[in-house]
Parts: sequence; C-alpha cells; structure tokens
Amino acid sequence: MPPNTTATTGDKPGKSGRKKGRKARLLVLVLVLAVIGGIAYGGYWSISTVRASFPQTKGSITLAGLSGPVDVKRDGYGIPQIYASSDEDLFMAQGYVQAQDRFYEMDVRRHMTSGRLSEMFGKSQVKNDEFLRTLGWDRIARQEYDTKLSASTKRYLQAYAKGVNAYLRGKDGKDISLEYAALGFTNDYRPGQWTPVDSVSWLKAMAWDLRGNMQDEIDRALMTSRLGPQQIKDLYPEYPYSRNKAIVQEGQYSELTKTFQQGGTTSGSQGTRGTTGSTASSAAGSALTSQLGGLYDVLDNVPTAVGVNGQGIGSNSWVVAGSHTITGKPLLANDPHLSASLPSVWYQMGLHCRTVSSNCPYDVTGYTFAGMPGVIIGHNADIAWGMTNSGVDVTDLYLEKLSGEGYLYDGKVRPFTTREETIKVAGGADKKIVVRQTADGMPLLSDRDDELVQVGKKATVNTAAPDRGDGYGIALRWTALDPGTSMDAVFALDRAADWSGFRAAAALFDVPSQNLIYADTKNHIGYTLPGKIPTRSSVDDGSIPAPGWNSKYKWTGFIKQDELPYEFDPKRGYIVTANQAVVDKDKYPYTLTTDWGYGTRSQRISDLIESKIKDGGKISTDDMRQMQLDNSSEIAKLLVPTLLKINLKDKDVRQAQKLLEGWDYTQDADSAAAAYFNAVWRNILKLAFGNKLPKELRVEGQCLWVDKIDSTGPLDDDAKVRECGQRAADQAQPDGGDRWFEVVRTLMDKPDSDWWKAPAGVGNRPKADNRDKLFERAMIDARWELTAKLGKDIDTWSWGRLHRLFLKNQTLGTDGPAFLQYILNRGPWKLSGGEATVDATGWNAAGGYGVVWVPSMRMVVNLDDLDKSKWINLTGASGHAFSAHYTDQTDKWAEGELLPWSFSAKAVDGSTSDTLVLKP
Repeated sequence: MPPNTTATTGDKPGKSGRKKGRKARLLVLVLVLAVIGGIAYGGYWSISTVRASFPQTKGSITLAGLSGPVDVKRDGYGIPQIYASSDEDLFMAQGYVQAQDRFYEMDVRRHMTSGRLSEMFGKSQVKNDEFLRTLGWDRIARQEYDTKLSASTKRYLQAYAKGVNAYLRGKDGKDISLEYAALGFTNDYRPGQWTPVDSVSWLKAMAWDLRGNMQDEIDRALMTSRLGPQQIKDLYPEYPYSRNKAIVQEGQYSELTKTFQQGGTTSGSQGTRGTTGSTASSAAGSALTSQLGGLYDVLDNVPTAVGVNGQGIGSNSWVVAGSHTITGKPLLANDPHLSASLPSVWYQMGLHCRTVSSNCPYDVTGYTFAGMPGVIIGHNADIAWGMTNSGVDVTDLYLEKLSGEGYLYDGKVRPFTTREETIKVAGGADKKIVVRQTADGMPLLSDRDDELVQVGKKATVNTAAPDRGDGYGIALRWTALDPGTSMDAVFALDRAADWSGFRAAAALFDVPSQNLIYADTKNHIGYTLPGKIPTRSSVDDGSIPAPGWNSKYKWTGFIKQDELPYEFDPKRGYIVTANQAVVDKDKYPYTLTTDWGYGTRSQRISDLIESKIKDGGKISTDDMRQMQLDNSSEIAKLLVPTLLKINLKDKDVRQAQKLLEGWDYTQDADSAAAAYFNAVWRNILKLAFGNKLPKELRVEGQCLWVDKIDSTGPLDDDAKVRECGQRAADQAQPDGGDRWFEVVRTLMDKPDSDWWKAPAGVGNRPKADNRDKLFERAMIDARWELTAKLGKDIDTWSWGRLHRLFLKNQTLGTDGPAFLQYILNRGPWKLSGGEATVDATGWNAAGGYGVVWVPSMRMVVNLDDLDKSKWINLTGASGHAFSAHYTDQTDKWAEGELLPWSFSAKAVDGSTSDTLVLKP
C-alpha cells in the first residue's frame, strides 16, 4: 500500500447493484478483448490496469493530517456525503474524495488554467498555452491567494490540497486514471502535487467562458466587411422589454432610479446608458476586420471550461414563494446550460459538520467543481440558491496603436510591461514567449497570432485614427484579470443562514457576475446581481472594440455593490432568471450590457408559472420539474401560420408541409413535425442571413461565390470571388438563438426587405425576392435536406434522429486515437428540446442539428422538507471510464427524471450503499 494509507476492510470498488456491476464487468471484458486483439497502440492493458484507479469506497483508509475520523457515505449512484468534526478535516476529505473520482479531470483543468497543456499533450497545445499564458489566469489566482483571500479560505484551500496530495501519494499514473496509462505510451508525464492556487485558478476559467459580450464585439466588427451600419443594426435588435420582462420588476434600486430620472448623479462612479453606437467603430474603421478574424481563430482554439467558448451559454433558475406552492414554503429550480462534457463539469456531494458550530459551520449539499472546495450551487439547512449567467459586459477589446516598444495613449507613447514565459513541451523543446501588457494591465492578445501583429495592408481607417504604421494591436480589459474574492464567496454562501448573510456572501462574488436567486426555510425569496461591473464614459457603451489611444474610452470605475439591482419577496410571488435583461433600460442609470439574451425562455417560464397560479392554483415539486422539460418552440408559434399559407407545387414538399398542421409546437424526440420545422428554420436563416455574412462568421468549409469588395465597397456585379467559411460549426452564425427569433420577428412586417432576397439554387431551386418566396424556398430545401438525412418516407422522421447528444472525454476522447475515443466516449442519446426553449438542448442552426450545449444538471429544492428535494447530473459521479458511475445518471437525465436528494443524517443513512472511514 502507498505510504500513510491502510486499507482494512471492504470491497474495492463498492457495489451499487448487480445490474450496474454486470454492465461494468462487460465493458471491462470488451476493453480487454479488444486490446488483446492488438488495438490500442499494440499494447496490452489488463483488467487490473482498468480497475487499478477505481476508488475504494468501503472499509477504512489512514490519512496523515486528519485530526479525527471522517465518514464518506456514498449512495447507489456513488454520490458522496462527507461527515467530519472539524472544518479542515471536512475539506481535506473533500479533496481526497474528489481526487478518487475525478483527478485526471482536475489535472487537465489546472494545466489549462496555468497554460501548461503542452506538458501533458505535447506540441499540439503550444498555441493554446501561449494564449493562456498571455491571459495569466494562474498569476492572478496567485495574487488573489497571497493578497485578497481571507485566512479561513486559505486554510480550507490548504486542507483541500492536503487531501488531494494524500490521494496521490505513492501512486503511479495508471493507479490514478486510465488516461494516464494511455499518455504513458507517448510521454513520461507524471502528475505533480496539488496546490491551493490550482483551485483558485479554476474560477478564472469559469469566468472566461461566462465572460459576456466579447464575442458580439468581435462579430459586429467582422460584419463591417460585408454589411453596412443599418444592416448590422437589423441583426442586433433592441431587447423587447414590453414583451419579455426583465428579472427585477419590483427592485430595490428605486432611490437610485429616482435620482437618475431627475437628472442627478449617483453616489457611485458615473456610468453611461449608451446607444450601441458607432463612435469606436468609425475611429477604428475596417482595420478591425482582418485582426479580429485572426483573434477569433485564437479564441476558438482555447479549450472550454464550462461553455462553448462563451457562445450559447444560458441557464434557467426560478423561485416560487410559499404562497403559490402546495407545501406553503418556497420551491427553487436551477439548470445551468453548458457544454456537454464527460465527465460532467459538475460534481454532486454533501459536506456536513457532525455538530455545526463556529469551529465547524458547514452543513451544505449541492453541486461543485472537481478541483475546488465547497459547494457552488445547492442548499444548506436554512437557505437554497441557484445561478444563471448574468451576461453583463465585463470585457472590452481595445485597438492599440503600436509604436516601437510601446503604444500610443493620448498623443504620447507609453512603454509596455513585459514578462518572459517558458512553455515546457512533452517530447519536444521548450518554447519561450514574451507577454506584453499595457499600463492598465491589459494583455496584448494580438501577439499570440502572426496574422494579428499588423493590420491588413488594404484596410481603411477614419481620419480620427492614428496612422497604422507598424500595425494595430488588440488588448483585453477584463475584470477577472484583477485579483478578487470569489473564492471567499463560495464558503460564505455555504454557511449563510438568511437573506442578509446571503447578500453579504454574494457581494464577494466579483467574477464571474452571476444572477443569484434565493429561498429560505422562513418563507422568503430573493434575487441579487453581484459582481465587479465596470462603468464607461458617455462615448462608449462597450458594444464594439474601442480605440485604445483615446483615454475617453477607458473604464471610469465600477458600480458599487449597494447600487446593483436586487429583489426581495416581490408581490407577484416568484422570480425568474434565464439570461434576460436584469432591469429595464429606462429604470437604471448604468449600462450593464447591450447584449442581453432576448428573454424567450424567461418569459415562457413566467407564463408557465402564471398559468399554474391563476385562480389560486398551487405549484408542486413535480410541476417545477415538468417546467424544466418544457420544449415549446416560440419561433414556431410565430412562423408556422405563415408557412402553412405558402402554396407549394411539389407534392413531396406539400406532404412535409402537412406535418405542421395541428402541430402543438413541442419538440419531442419522436416528433416529425419538429424535425421538419427546425430544418425549415435552419434554411430560412441560411438563405436570409447566413449566405450574406462575411466568411469569418460562416461555417468552416462552406464556400460561396460572393461579390468581390475592396476598400471602396462592392465592385461590379460580374466581379465574384469564392469565399469559404472559417468558423467552427458549433459557433458559426446565424446560430438560430433567440436573437435571431427577434431579428425575424421584426422583419415579418417587412415582406419586401432585402433580407428576404436570395438567388436561385442548384437543382432549379427558385430564387426569392420577398419573404414568402424565401419561405417557399426554405421549405423545399428543408424537405430534400431531410430526405437525404432521414429518408424520403416522412413517417420515419423524428427530431431525435437529428438532434443527438454525444458525450466525449474532453481530451483523449476528442483528439486521441480512434480506439481510445471509442472506450472513453458514450452516446448518442436522441433528445427532446431545442434552441431557446426551457429544455435547452441547444443546437447551432448554421452548423447542423446536433446537440452542442445542454442543461448540465437539474435541481429542485423543497424548502419545506429538504429531503424531498430532487437533483440529477448529466453524467455520473465518476470520471473513470469503466466505473458503474461513469454515465449512470445520463439515461434518467435524458428522460427528464430527477433523483432523490438526501440531506438529513437520517435520510443520508437510508440511502447509503457504501461507507468509507478516513482515519488519522
């Protein structure tokens, strides 16, 4: 046995049912037979290799550093509940247990956040490491740990690290995870010791994926190469405040609003209400286009932490007051929409002090991240909370005029600060890079791609911009690059006992800024928007890249915490957050963002709640679950009446059209109507918008003949050039989200708009010169697209055949050898749901129908009886490919089921399958 560990009794691993055990043994047998057959590098992996990393879940293990015994109780799904007598023992055990289940995932994460992926995976990751080193997440995390975090938080982080390292002690890679055995064929990588900063850094990665409107800034600038100002404005319509309500409707910012409406100033730094204007754009001109196309390539290759590189990220959370529930106490639901990954980004667990006191104040359960102590979303004995991404604008890109070793600022050249970084490469030579930053600490992102060093030679700029000289650079201002206190917030939330404690904890959560909803056992509900949110001058609203050479575009400060919106016990009796606008733009003095989600999901949830509570109706826990599964298509409700009026000549297309007759707009996996409508929607978007966007936004490999343009605009009609798309299929535009719902809704009353015009297609497909002709063409194209994909017989069509989820290991499962991908990945699952529906199994209309983001978990907390709460994860507790708990929750997740969620000691004991005792 490894030093300082002693196994005494119990099986390894713990059993959780004969059926799951048989399945696991069968998978192991398949693996071993395949390997014996000469696959997988020609090597041989035995059953002992596969099982070597499975965690011990019964008996006892001695851990040096504990002050007393710790019980780890796992239920039939391998979900651990940890019981300790001191807080440091509690978090040390959390580190040990998470490492048992997920260390490979943790190790990859810390290499990502520190820009050291090349140490594990070789030269293929050097470019990613260069960019990540430029951002410097781990440097900022170190500063946070050294200068910002409380003494207690540091103790917990140290205890957690001690637990992880106790697990690692004496183990080779193959003893930790199957993936390390695979890596051993290509390099001699060995995992190093875990540090407290490794945990803090993960919050930076999370913040990166939830960073707000940075992608919209890039896209708007890229559009200028093909579209004029009004056309771009058409594609970014105003938020529909009158139709889709903001989160805060009875909020506690009334005095701030009153001052604002009377023309006064607030007590915080003065902000701007902005106009999504073109001031910065005209200053920078089309010089941005060539740069930002290259920048996008860099951003697109950065590994995701929790989302699709900032795209498509949404979430649902809502809370209903006891006056509207069957129990008479609040119900709280949450389902964050993130990238599908294997294992799931979330890790379920409970952390319980045997006796809650000032020396051990934790009794909390919920979802956390492997590699980080505490619980991120969940409940304790007094309160529950959920999160959705607020989408507030906390990033700005700046165009910098480079001059020698410096950059221009208000007519003077300022020097960059620089640092040298050395990237170690498995199987190759080290790579040295120099990172340049402005005086404000903004890293120069353009240094990370050769195409970004200089502006395109033919790009034009407004006379207000300085001569390009050696070229413009692109720098990033982002709140997460300032040291903060989000790690303190995690522990403060976990021990908060009431609204005031919750608000105080939330105030520490500076990045990423999240919508936080609240409920407590004393029958209160609430919402608060925390975060470090910048204010800008009147010339800048943060919607487009700004000229860095002009100090007028510098951030002017940050909104004070007591001036941020919140709501407590609103009269309507419920609060819904689903990435819609936080506040009405005319009722708040600061511009939080110009790029809210458009509120389709939030309004649907509100409508579902209202339909339940009208005439005194009451909502149950299962009603909340059913709402999470609502898959009604709001864009179908808008378009189908018009589509049914289109006169189609082809009988096969008319046959498909008839599928829409009487359709209830739900997107069940077995629905042929949903399959056809979504194909029509995809083709409407392609014909009306997608084929008119610049190549930088279109799907990679999609090639079109387009008008040739130069610095003066389009040339004559005969000047055509073949351009191929450059963006990954899951991030291309138009993606079909609710921004595009709003674009099309606005244009429905303009049937002769130029947007509705499209040239004739192959196979005598008719050209379109108005809305209805374009709809006709889309219906024809959709019919034959689905015929190619699903067959001519529409009776065999179903949405689930198109809309499938594949779960992939995020490293070797995507880029490893085919055999390794086969043994690490799972799926497919045919899913209900869709884009901008409550059951948000997202797909990108430009790229195809496959699922690209999902409700990454679902939970419903019952504040009347916490043991009657429900939860589920996308995959399972384990990161070990042949564990019974690798994907044992996925089938139930796909069917919309929830699992029992034990909290009280009695309930936990009743659901426990395996108990492991960690002894000092």
